[in-house]
Amino acid sequence: MIYEKFLTQNQHRLPETAYKVPVRYTGEMIKEKNVEVVMRDGVRLYVDIYRPDTKEPLPALLSFGPHNKDFMDPVLTERSGAQPAWSSVWSGNAETGDNLYLTSRGYVHVISNFRGSGGNDDGKPSPFDGYDLIEWMAEQPWCDGNIGMIGLSAYAQFQWNVAITNPPHLKAIAPLDAGNLYEFADYHTGGMLCLMRTCVRQASIAHHTQGKPGKLPGEMESYWEKAMANKDYQMYPYIYNIISQKGQINPGMFQELIYPFAPENEIEKGKEKASKIKIPALTGSGWHAHSYVGHLAGCQSWYKNIDVPKKMIIGGLAHFERPFHELHNEILSWYDYWLRGINTGIMEAPNVRYWIHGANCWGEADNWPIPETQWTKLYLQSWERLTPEAHDHYSEREDAQPDLFAQMPPTKTRKEQKLRYMTEPLPEDVLVAGPISLTLYASIDQEDTNWIVSLKDVGPDGSVQTARKGEEFVPEDLPERELTRGWLKASYRAVDEKHSTPYRPIHICTPETVKPVKPCEIVEYKIEIQAAANLFEKGHRICLDIMSMDFPTGTGLFDVEYIAYHVCSSKNTVHKIYHDEKHPSHLLLPLVPYKKEEGKS
Repeated sequence: MIYEKFLTQNQHRLPETAYKVPVRYTGEMIKEKNVEVVMRDGVRLYVDIYRPDTKEPLPALLSFGPHNKDFMDPVLTERSGAQPAWSSVWSGNAETGDNLYLTSRGYVHVISNFRGSGGNDDGKPSPFDGYDLIEWMAEQPWCDGNIGMIGLSAYAQFQWNVAITNPPHLKAIAPLDAGNLYEFADYHTGGMLCLMRTCVRQASIAHHTQGKPGKLPGEMESYWEKAMANKDYQMYPYIYNIISQKGQINPGMFQELIYPFAPENEIEKGKEKASKIKIPALTGSGWHAHSYVGHLAGCQSWYKNIDVPKKMIIGGLAHFERPFHELHNEILSWYDYWLRGINTGIMEAPNVRYWIHGANCWGEADNWPIPETQWTKLYLQSWERLTPEAHDHYSEREDAQPDLFAQMPPTKTRKEQKLRYMTEPLPEDVLVAGPISLTLYASIDQEDTNWIVSLKDVGPDGSVQTARKGEEFVPEDLPERELTRGWLKASYRAVDEKHSTPYRPIHICTPETVKPVKPCEIVEYKIEIQAAANLFEKGHRICLDIMSMDFPTGTGLFDVEYIAYHVCSSKNTVHKIYHDEKHPSHLLLPLVPYKKEEGKS
């Protein structure tokens, strides 16, 4: 397939196919609000329907999710306009798709919230509501029986959930920015509680009644007591407030706080869910999601585990604009093929396409990780260097002093202390594209800490290090750009050897496997770093920062809702990093052959 070249300023967009979805209807759009649909158990959902002004039956797309469906009403979207991710009024919840675009291209767009939210009847979301909605849509005179789904994030996650139930008239799905196949990883990053959801849930329309906190059932009361005594939680007033009210406010976050463990056999259960998908899927996300894991790790885990016709696209560092309107040509190229039977060329496209930062172009691959990957280790060395050479017994003794940094808690500082390891300026361009991991040998003087690691592109750098005045250090004012991060709570270090790979360590996060660290004992940590794609140009440096603390970018609860931070330690903690023959701390990078003149990997 031939793709148009994109300008650098459009790097956050995903590639468009040579096929341009034609405008099929130019008249007024028909809008029907709050149409009653009765589920199999009598519960009533009220849906919004947007369709072209025609009597011809058409394919239809369902957006099914928890956020206010009025966010995507054309009246509201026209007033707000498309907001980029750096806008102060960008709202992640407006993610069901541009109904004016969809209807003009000959699709009916149906938007529904779950039961127990918005104007719908009460009740917990049913796994079969999506099934019932799709089969109801197929019976309507405006539908030709060919149905797909559209929407980002939560609306994408429930595309997977609905597809698992196999409605007869659901012919394909296009889940972008969906959550992780392994649900615990959506809430916790390496065992660290991610606070992004405290921000997103401010826009919740779920029904609830805030009453008097009461006794919790079974073991949950004892878990609650432990959470109330957790000194790390006590630092954050809004977190402590959720816990103290015993789920009367923000019940989802409450459960994550008092029971921060994965379900038993989560990996096997996730793979079993994926095996039930029987229809084609176009999935993907953006490198932006490295800050909170779910979306970026999610598209990769679903893509790996489904066995159907599939494509994956991973875009740039910034979120899509809101209300969501981008990538619609790609989505409808997918649906024109699967719902209309038009040969749009999308099935001849590469299976995986990904944006390459630094090169500012798209890469193509047959699979993910990329089959041509050269897995390469860079070792942590003295003087905070990062080199391809392994440790030599004669160059560095096993009893050599470790590197260290000390971190005070958020009650005492806003400074994130760190160690920084960097390569020399690179002699040639180097493309890193794929999943990454860090093996770290370290000790701490407490029973727990958070390991936070950041991979960066630093430079260009024309400096040299000598003993001459002004040349002793790498300049501190070099340009730098964060590419991705990894996280691991030290007590969650147990590795699931059965399901892990060298480039993706998976941790067992159950009450039985989560254990404190013995202070001052050297421990091996295997840390998953979220995938990235970046061309480190000649003269740039590959940089690894190791920290234990992150803060919100503002001074309150949050600043930008999707730039997440975590519950961190309430104790002063000394971190020692070891790198010698016995303790070969190293970064594992996916290096991919790259031809600059072609702009492709």
